[in-house]
Amino acid sequence: MFHLADNVYVVGHKSPDTDSVAAAISYANLKNQLGTPEIYVPAAAGTINSETKFVLDHFSVPVPETITDGKGKKIVLVDHNEVGQAVENIKEATIFEVIDHHKIGDITTPNPIFFHNEPVGSTATIVSAMYDQYKVPISKEMAGVMMSAILSDTVLFKSPTCTPKDKDEVAKLAKITGEDFQQYGIAMLTAKSDISSKTAMEIVKGDYKHFDFAGTKAGVGQIEVMDLSVLVPRKKEILETMEKVRKDEGLSFVLIMLTDVMKEASDLLFVGSPVDKFEKAFEGKMENNAIYKKGVLSRKKQVIPPLEAAFK
Repeated sequence: MFHLADNVYVVGHKSPDTDSVAAAISYANLKNQLGTPEIYVPAAAGTINSETKFVLDHFSVPVPETITDGKGKKIVLVDHNEVGQAVENIKEATIFEVIDHHKIGDITTPNPIFFHNEPVGSTATIVSAMYDQYKVPISKEMAGVMMSAILSDTVLFKSPTCTPKDKDEVAKLAKITGEDFQQYGIAMLTAKSDISSKTAMEIVKGDYKHFDFAGTKAGVGQIEVMDLSVLVPRKKEILETMEKVRKDEGLSFVLIMLTDVMKEASDLLFVGSPVDKFEKAFEGKMENNAIYKKGVLSRKKQVIPPLEAAFK
């Protein structure tokens, strides 16, 4: 009989998005299918968002359990590899593996581990390819959550992070699900962009990560909508909430991307300091706490690198 100590938790970053949750679910399933001695348990490092709920409901996949503390646990990190984005006390966990598509961060381990990182649009892209690598059949449920994660993270292939491999994996997974991935993707993003029932805090923290820019600590988040006009009436309360988060978390600044999926542009909201670094990073003048940038869809590729360069 297995005991709790035999469990290995597969978990993504705080403020989980669809990729972090889908990668946890699908990678835990893959490991269990391979017949490992441990039981791999998918987990989320917080409450799932409306888009992820839509995905899991659509494909009849259970919501993974929530874990927020890694102390004493065996952990596989997916969709992140930075301490600031991980569950609490991650340094007191035993990290088994890392599967990610972001830059290499500051996670360290006392022993060598399996660390798989690729410059693709989604962690689910990597996991989907691993099923083929290990010759493990993909169920409709697993295909659905992985397809959804890739479409979400690449913003229906519009993001500059999207690669041919992402498109190939979606084509493969769509055949398994029987879905028209373009129609499904629009329905998924429409569900994600419904902010009518969301509080300002849910908008700010829904897809939010901590970063350290040469010693300047910040929070950078993103919300994607089909039309930015739905956010205009709520801009004041969003900015007020951003400032509250900044003070509560002891950050120098908070930046939230309000991304218009259809127009492929983002309104970059900023509170805190230094403003000159923000303006330098995005080559513009801040007006009403914002700089509007056409063609900017990706936090990972189009927001974090310019900020890193500005703070060097």
